[in-house]
Amino acid sequence: MDQKRQRCQSSEQLLEFFRHGPNDSLSQLVTMDETWLHYDLETKQQSKEWQHSGSPHSNKFRVQKSTGKVLASIFWDQDGILLIDYLPKGHTINAEYYSSLLVQLKDILKEKRRGKVTKGVLFLDGNVPAHRALATQKKLSYLGFQCLNHPPYSPDLAPSDYHLFPGLKKQLKGRHFSSDMVIAASETWLDVQPSEFFLSGLQKLEQRVKKCIELRGEYVE
Repeated sequence: MDQKRQRCQSSEQLLEFFRHGPNDSLSQLVTMDETWLHYDLETKQQSKEWQHSGSPHSNKFRVQKSTGKVLASIFWDQDGILLIDYLPKGHTINAEYYSSLLVQLKDILKEKRRGKVTKGVLFLDGNVPAHRALATQKKLSYLGFQCLNHPPYSPDLAPSDYHLFPGLKKQLKGRHFSSDMVIAASETWLDVQPSEFFLSGLQKLEQRVKKCIELRGEYVE
């Protein structure tokens, strides 16, 4: 019940932003989230063994692939990708590391989206500990980013989760990569998406928060 109440409250705040924010409020919005990109550490065909006539038969008929993954942190806005950072499996994003990404983001915005920085950045990220840490909140305030509230456990209200990542994962599904190749394939797919693709993902957020309120906090399909 508390989780549904949180979802409704956050949705009402976001809806207020859409209704009473600047006319070009979407142009000020920057969002981000993390996702795992999976790759094959080693691709093997069915194992073959040299045996002499007296060797016992092997019971091993199949060698399973060994897979790895890299964590991609993707920052984007209505015009496209702003920043992608990669961390291999075994590493974690803490507040210090995430804050360093926010500084990089601000530098990129100054270079590529000067008008956005002048008007003020509206920032929507996830609800993981590194994002909500006090040190991170201080860094966001220092950088001049205005944060929009995102409820926990709500991928249906996160533009990356309901719009960006599904298309990316579909493109990668069933293919075998090295770690470098999966990064290159991901960036190639993201690079060819038109700005309309990114804009539509952010526009869908208004309808989704409306639906969440109508459903009293239930998950939005």
